[in-house]
Amino acid sequence: MKRRDFLSLAALSSAAAAVPLTAAQPARAEVATSAHIVIVGAGAAGTALANRLTQRLDGARITIIDPRTTHLYQPGLTLVATGLKPANYVTSDASHWLPGGIEWIAEKVAAVDAETKTVSTEGGQTINYDWLVLAPGLVLDHGAIEGFSTDMIGENGIGALYGGPEHAARTWAAAQKFTEDGGTGIFTRPITEMKCAGAPLKHTFLVDDIARRAGNAGKMNMVYAAPQTALFGVPIVAEKVRMLFEDRGVDTRMSRTLTAIDAGNKRATFATDSGTEEMEYDYLHVIPPQRAPEFIRQSGLSWADKWTDQGWVEVDMKTLRHLRHPEIFALGDVAGVPKGKTAASVKWQVPVVEDHLVAAIDGREGAETYDGYTSCPLITRIGRAMLVEFDYHNNLVPSFPGIIAPLEELWISWLMKEVALKATYNAMLRGDA
Repeated sequence: MKRRDFLSLAALSSAAAAVPLTAAQPARAEVATSAHIVIVGAGAAGTALANRLTQRLDGARITIIDPRTTHLYQPGLTLVATGLKPANYVTSDASHWLPGGIEWIAEKVAAVDAETKTVSTEGGQTINYDWLVLAPGLVLDHGAIEGFSTDMIGENGIGALYGGPEHAARTWAAAQKFTEDGGTGIFTRPITEMKCAGAPLKHTFLVDDIARRAGNAGKMNMVYAAPQTALFGVPIVAEKVRMLFEDRGVDTRMSRTLTAIDAGNKRATFATDSGTEEMEYDYLHVIPPQRAPEFIRQSGLSWADKWTDQGWVEVDMKTLRHLRHPEIFALGDVAGVPKGKTAASVKWQVPVVEDHLVAAIDGREGAETYDGYTSCPLITRIGRAMLVEFDYHNNLVPSFPGIIAPLEELWISWLMKEVALKATYNAMLRGDA
C-alpha cells in the first residue's frame, strides 16, 4: 500500500471512529415508581427505550410484547441485496439486546384498547398498562400489487429486499443475473410513506455500479419508476440524485405507481396520471405499499384526517406523545410524523420519549423535542456514498460540517455506512446512544 493511501485510510478510520454515539445519554438518577409500562415491539425503538428506562426508573414494571426472537438490522438489507454482505450480517438474537428484569411476552398483539388501557394478544392474554409505547414497526402490503407474492422473489427477474434477510439474499440472486445478462431493469417505490426512502435509490445505484464493474454497462437499460414527482423528499438532494441518474443513464419515470405484475411475461403495470402504462422488464425491484399493523389501524389511535389508508399513530411531531391519549407514545416506523422512518431517526426519537415518559411519571413536564432528524447514507456506488442528514423542514443538518460534505460522493461516507453505522446502532440498542 502506498504511503498516501495508508494515511488516507488511517484518517478515514479515525473519522469513522469519531461518529457520535450519543443522542442524549440517559441520566442515571433514578425515579421511584410502581408504574407498569408496556412496550409493543422489540425492534430498534422498543429495545433501545427498554434499556434506557431500566436505567432511569426504580421499581417500574416493564413489559415488552413481540413474538420475534430474531433481531433484524434493517440498514444492512441493501448490502445483502447486492451481494456485499451475507444474510446473517443483519440478524442477531433478540434476547441478547433486551435488559434483564423485564417481562417479555412472545406473542402477537391482537388489539389495543385505549379506553380500558389494555393490550390483548393473539394468545388470549390481556395486559393492563399505565403507560403504553407503540413501536411495532410497519407491515409490507404485498397483496396490494396484483399478481405478486413473496415466493416469486429471486425468480424470473424479481427482487424485493424489504422483507428480511432471506428476501434480500434472493433479491441478489435475481439482481446478479441481471448485471451479467443485461436487459431492462425497473426499480420502483410505493405511493405510501416508507421506511428508509433512500433504499430504492441505493439499490438502483449499486446494481448499476456492479454491472459497470463487470463491463456490462452497454447491456443495461436502467429505469427508475416512482409515484412521486421528485426523486427524494428533500429538494436539494432530489436534484443531486437527478444529476447522478442523468450522468449514469438511468431513465426516470415519475408519477408511476406499480399496481400489477405479469411474471410469466415479465411485464409490469403502472398507474399514471392519465391511466395505465405497461413496461417489460428483465429485472424488477418491488417495494410494496407500507402501512401500520392492523391492530393499530383498528385501535382508533391513528390519524383521522391524513394517512388514512396507512394508519400511522396520531402523535405530536415534537414529543411523539399521542394527541388524545397522553399516556401513549409512538416510536419509529408507526409514528405519524412527516419524517423519521429510519434507524437514525429512532436514535433521536427514543431519548425524547424517555424524557417525557420519565418526567410524566415524576410529575414534571418533559423538555426534549424531536426535530425530525433523519439520516440516509445514500450509497451511489461501491465505496462511495453521500451522508444526507435532514430535519422536518428539509434543512440539511450535517453532523460533520466542514469535514463531510453531505452532497458529495465520498469514501468516508461509505465507511460510515460500512463500518461505523452498525456500531452506533448496537450502542443505541444497549441504551448507550
